[in-house]
Amino acid sequence: MSAALVPLPVLRPDWPAPAGVSGLVSTREGGVSQGAWASLNISMAVGDDPQAVAENRRRVVDALGAPIVWMNLEHGAQVVKIGHADLSRPRPVADAAWTDEPGVACAVTAADCLPVLFSTTDGRAVAVAHAGWRGLAAGVLENTVEALVTGTGCAPGDVLAWLGPCIGAEAFEVGLDVVEAFAAHGHAADRFVARPRPDGDPRWLADLPNLARDRLRAAGITRLSGEAPCTASGASRFFSYRRDRICGRMVAAVWRR
Repeated sequence: MSAALVPLPVLRPDWPAPAGVSGLVSTREGGVSQGAWASLNISMAVGDDPQAVAENRRRVVDALGAPIVWMNLEHGAQVVKIGHADLSRPRPVADAAWTDEPGVACAVTAADCLPVLFSTTDGRAVAVAHAGWRGLAAGVLENTVEALVTGTGCAPGDVLAWLGPCIGAEAFEVGLDVVEAFAAHGHAADRFVARPRPDGDPRWLADLPNLARDRLRAAGITRLSGEAPCTASGASRFFSYRRDRICGRMVAAVWRR
Protein backbone atom coordinates (compact mmCIF):
# COMPACT_ATOMS: atom_id res chain seq x y z
CA MET A 1 0.00 0.00 0.00
CA SER A 2 3.06 2.25 -0.16
CA ALA A 3 2.76 5.48 -2.07
CA ALA A 4 5.05 8.26 -3.15
CA LEU A 5 5.98 10.58 -0.31
CA VAL A 6 3.72 13.63 -0.23
CA PRO A 7 3.76 16.50 2.26
CA LEU A 8 1.45 15.85 5.18
CA PRO A 9 -0.75 18.63 6.61
CA VAL A 10 0.75 18.30 10.08
CA LEU A 11 0.93 20.85 12.86
CA ARG A 12 4.42 22.09 13.72
CA PRO A 13 5.02 23.53 17.20
CA ASP A 14 5.24 27.32 17.32
CA TRP A 15 7.74 27.31 20.17
CA PRO A 16 11.27 28.68 20.68
CA ALA A 17 12.90 25.25 20.71
CA PRO A 18 16.57 24.89 19.69
CA ALA A 19 17.34 24.29 16.04
CA GLY A 20 18.19 20.65 16.73
CA VAL A 21 14.71 19.78 18.01
CA SER A 22 11.84 18.78 15.70
CA GLY A 23 8.23 17.99 16.53
CA LEU A 24 4.82 17.58 14.97
CA VAL A 25 1.22 16.61 15.58
CA SER A 26 -0.53 14.82 12.75
CA THR A 27 -4.04 15.73 11.63
CA ARG A 28 -6.62 13.34 10.18
CA GLU A 29 -5.64 14.38 6.65
CA GLY A 30 -3.16 12.82 4.24
CA GLY A 31 -3.59 9.10 4.91
CA VAL A 32 -5.10 6.02 3.29
CA SER A 33 -7.57 4.75 5.90
CA GLN A 34 -11.24 4.56 4.96
CA GLY A 35 -14.61 4.88 6.67
CA ALA A 36 -14.71 6.00 10.29
CA TRP A 37 -10.88 6.06 10.35
CA ALA A 38 -10.37 8.25 7.29
CA SER A 39 -7.73 9.13 6.56
CA LEU A 40 -4.46 9.38 8.58
CA ASN A 41 -5.30 7.09 11.48
CA ILE A 42 -2.09 5.90 13.16
CA SER A 43 -3.59 3.59 15.82
CA MET A 44 -3.56 -0.18 15.46
CA ALA A 45 -6.03 -0.53 18.35
CA VAL A 46 -9.22 1.04 16.97
CA GLY A 47 -10.37 -1.52 14.38
CA ASP A 48 -8.77 -0.05 11.28
CA ASP A 49 -7.08 -2.05 8.51
CA PRO A 50 -3.53 -2.81 9.78
CA GLN A 51 -2.05 -2.31 6.30
CA ALA A 52 -3.58 1.15 6.09
CA VAL A 53 -2.28 2.05 9.54
CA ALA A 54 1.21 0.84 8.63
CA GLU A 55 1.22 3.08 5.56
CA ASN A 56 -0.07 6.03 7.58
CA ARG A 57 2.68 5.50 10.14
CA ARG A 58 5.28 5.36 7.39
CA ARG A 59 4.11 8.74 6.14
CA VAL A 60 4.31 10.24 9.62
CA VAL A 61 7.81 8.87 10.19
CA ASP A 62 8.91 10.27 6.83
CA ALA A 63 7.46 13.67 7.72
CA LEU A 64 9.12 13.63 11.13
CA GLY A 65 12.47 12.36 9.94
CA ALA A 66 13.08 9.80 12.70
CA PRO A 67 11.82 6.38 13.80
CA ILE A 68 9.17 6.43 16.53
CA VAL A 69 9.08 4.43 19.74
CA TRP A 70 5.36 3.65 20.04
CA MET A 71 3.88 3.18 23.51
CA ASN A 72 0.86 1.49 25.02
CA LEU A 73 -1.04 4.26 26.79
CA GLU A 74 -3.09 3.65 29.95
CA HIS A 75 -4.32 7.15 30.92
CA GLY A 76 -1.91 7.20 33.84
CA ALA A 77 1.10 9.21 34.96
CA GLN A 78 4.00 6.84 34.20
CA VAL A 79 7.03 8.32 32.40
CA VAL A 80 9.70 6.23 30.70
CA LYS A 81 13.07 7.04 29.18
CA ILE A 82 13.38 5.70 25.65
CA GLY A 83 16.19 5.26 23.16
CA HIS A 84 17.20 3.41 20.01
CA ALA A 85 17.20 0.08 21.85
CA ASP A 86 13.45 0.45 22.43
CA LEU A 87 12.75 0.31 18.70
CA SER A 88 13.22 -3.47 18.87
CA ARG A 89 11.78 -4.10 22.34
CA PRO A 90 8.17 -4.61 23.49
CA ARG A 91 6.28 -1.34 23.68
CA PRO A 92 6.65 0.58 26.93
CA VAL A 93 3.45 0.95 28.96
CA ALA A 94 3.35 4.63 29.88
CA ASP A 95 1.72 7.96 29.04
CA ALA A 96 4.89 10.00 28.71
CA ALA A 97 8.40 9.45 27.41
CA TRP A 98 11.65 11.38 27.29
CA THR A 99 15.00 10.87 25.61
CA ASP A 100 18.41 12.44 25.39
CA GLU A 101 19.39 10.30 22.39
CA PRO A 102 19.33 11.99 18.98
CA GLY A 103 17.62 10.29 16.05
CA VAL A 104 14.75 8.57 17.86
CA ALA A 105 11.31 10.08 18.50
CA CYS A 106 9.09 10.08 21.58
CA ALA A 107 5.41 9.88 20.64
CA VAL A 108 1.88 9.57 22.01
CA THR A 109 -1.46 9.10 20.27
CA ALA A 110 -4.63 11.06 20.99
CA ALA A 111 -8.13 11.90 19.81
CA ASP A 112 -9.31 14.50 22.39
CA CYS A 113 -6.69 14.00 25.12
CA LEU A 114 -4.03 16.70 25.26
CA PRO A 115 -0.57 15.99 23.82
CA VAL A 116 2.22 18.11 25.28
CA LEU A 117 5.70 18.36 23.74
CA PHE A 118 8.72 19.31 25.85
CA SER A 119 12.29 20.35 25.15
CA THR A 120 15.10 21.66 27.29
CA THR A 121 16.24 25.09 26.17
CA ASP A 122 19.66 23.70 25.22
CA GLY A 123 18.14 20.83 23.23
CA ARG A 124 19.81 18.10 25.28
CA ALA A 125 16.55 16.28 25.91
CA VAL A 126 12.95 16.15 24.67
CA ALA A 127 9.74 14.59 25.94
CA VAL A 128 6.07 14.08 25.15
CA ALA A 129 3.09 13.48 27.44
CA HIS A 130 -0.45 12.22 26.88
CA ALA A 131 -2.70 14.22 29.20
CA GLY A 132 -6.29 13.12 29.34
CA TRP A 133 -8.12 14.21 32.46
CA ARG A 134 -7.13 11.08 34.41
CA GLY A 135 -3.45 11.39 33.62
CA LEU A 136 -3.50 15.12 34.13
CA ALA A 137 -5.10 14.79 37.56
CA ALA A 138 -2.64 12.01 38.44
CA GLY A 139 0.36 14.22 37.64
CA VAL A 140 1.63 13.05 34.24
CA LEU A 141 2.84 16.55 33.31
CA GLU A 142 4.62 17.12 36.61
CA ASN A 143 6.21 13.68 36.34
CA THR A 144 7.45 14.47 32.85
CA VAL A 145 9.01 17.74 33.98
CA GLU A 146 10.62 15.95 36.93
CA ALA A 147 12.05 13.28 34.61
CA LEU A 148 13.66 15.93 32.41
CA VAL A 149 15.00 17.89 35.36
CA THR A 150 16.39 14.80 37.09
CA GLY A 151 17.75 13.28 33.89
CA THR A 152 19.55 16.37 32.60
CA GLY A 153 20.23 18.46 35.68
CA CYS A 154 18.39 21.44 34.25
CA ALA A 155 15.95 23.64 36.15
CA PRO A 156 12.19 23.64 35.44
CA GLY A 157 12.60 27.13 34.05
CA ASP A 158 14.87 25.65 31.37
CA VAL A 159 12.09 23.44 30.00
CA LEU A 160 9.81 24.47 27.12
CA ALA A 161 6.30 23.07 26.76
CA TRP A 162 3.92 23.20 23.79
CA LEU A 163 0.24 22.24 23.98
CA GLY A 164 -1.22 20.44 20.97
CA PRO A 165 -4.84 20.02 19.88
CA CYS A 166 -7.34 18.58 22.36
CA ILE A 167 -11.01 18.77 23.26
CA GLY A 168 -11.92 22.37 24.06
CA ALA A 169 -13.73 23.93 27.00
CA GLU A 170 -17.00 24.32 25.07
CA ALA A 171 -17.14 20.61 24.22
CA PHE A 172 -15.70 18.76 27.21
CA GLU A 173 -18.68 17.93 29.40
CA VAL A 174 -17.74 16.04 32.58
CA GLY A 175 -19.32 14.73 35.75
CA LEU A 176 -18.63 15.27 39.42
CA ASP A 177 -15.87 12.64 39.44
CA VAL A 178 -13.71 14.81 37.20
CA VAL A 179 -14.36 17.96 39.21
CA GLU A 180 -13.47 16.16 42.43
CA ALA A 181 -10.29 14.76 40.89
CA PHE A 182 -8.97 18.29 40.48
CA ALA A 183 -10.55 19.90 43.55
CA ALA A 184 -7.52 19.15 45.72
CA HIS A 185 -5.45 21.38 43.45
CA GLY A 186 -7.77 24.37 43.75
CA HIS A 187 -8.99 24.30 40.13
CA ALA A 188 -12.68 23.53 40.65
CA ALA A 189 -13.77 27.17 40.81
CA ASP A 190 -11.92 28.64 37.84
CA ARG A 191 -11.55 25.77 35.34
CA PHE A 192 -15.03 24.19 35.49
CA VAL A 193 -18.28 25.83 34.42
CA ALA A 194 -21.53 24.29 35.69
CA ARG A 195 -23.95 23.24 32.93
CA PRO A 196 -26.66 20.95 34.34
CA ARG A 197 -28.56 18.78 31.88
CA PRO A 198 -32.26 19.48 31.31
CA ASP A 199 -33.17 16.59 33.62
CA GLY A 200 -31.17 18.20 36.41
CA ASP A 201 -28.21 15.82 36.18
CA PRO A 202 -25.17 17.89 37.29
CA ARG A 203 -22.57 18.43 34.58
CA TRP A 204 -19.66 20.79 34.06
CA LEU A 205 -17.62 22.05 31.11
CA ALA A 206 -13.93 21.39 31.81
CA ASP A 207 -11.13 23.56 30.42
CA LEU A 208 -8.50 20.89 29.75
CA PRO A 209 -5.86 23.17 28.17
CA ASN A 210 -5.93 25.64 31.05
CA LEU A 211 -5.97 22.86 33.63
CA ALA A 212 -2.76 21.69 31.98
CA ARG A 213 -1.28 25.18 31.95
CA ASP A 214 -2.06 25.51 35.67
CA ARG A 215 -0.26 22.26 36.41
CA LEU A 216 2.75 23.15 34.28
CA ARG A 217 3.13 26.58 35.85
CA ALA A 218 2.89 25.03 39.31
CA ALA A 219 5.73 22.69 38.26
CA GLY A 220 7.90 25.69 37.42
CA ILE A 221 7.37 25.84 33.66
CA THR A 222 7.21 29.45 32.50
CA ARG A 223 7.84 28.96 28.78
CA LEU A 224 4.48 27.74 27.50
CA SER A 225 3.33 27.77 23.88
CA GLY A 226 0.48 26.37 21.82
CA GLU A 227 -3.15 27.41 21.44
CA ALA A 228 -4.55 23.86 21.76
CA PRO A 229 -7.18 23.96 18.97
CA CYS A 230 -10.37 22.02 19.74
CA THR A 231 -10.49 18.52 18.28
CA ALA A 232 -14.22 18.05 18.85
CA SER A 233 -15.18 21.13 16.81
CA GLY A 234 -12.66 20.52 14.02
CA ALA A 235 -14.14 17.51 12.22
CA SER A 236 -12.29 18.17 8.96
CA ARG A 237 -8.88 18.34 10.66
CA PHE A 238 -8.98 16.19 13.80
CA PHE A 239 -10.21 12.87 15.10
CA SER A 240 -12.41 13.17 18.20
CA TYR A 241 -13.55 10.25 20.32
CA ARG A 242 -16.13 12.38 22.14
CA ARG A 243 -17.63 13.49 18.83
CA ASP A 244 -17.52 10.23 16.84
CA ARG A 245 -16.78 7.37 19.27
CA ILE A 246 -15.44 5.17 16.46
CA CYS A 247 -12.54 7.11 14.98
CA GLY A 248 -8.82 7.20 14.34
CA ARG A 249 -6.02 8.73 16.38
CA MET A 250 -3.46 11.47 15.74
CA VAL A 251 0.13 11.27 16.87
CA ALA A 252 2.28 13.88 18.63
CA ALA A 253 6.02 13.31 18.35
CA VAL A 254 9.27 15.07 19.19
CA TRP A 255 12.91 14.22 18.62
CA ARG A 256 16.49 15.48 18.65
CA ARG A 257 18.10 15.72 15.26
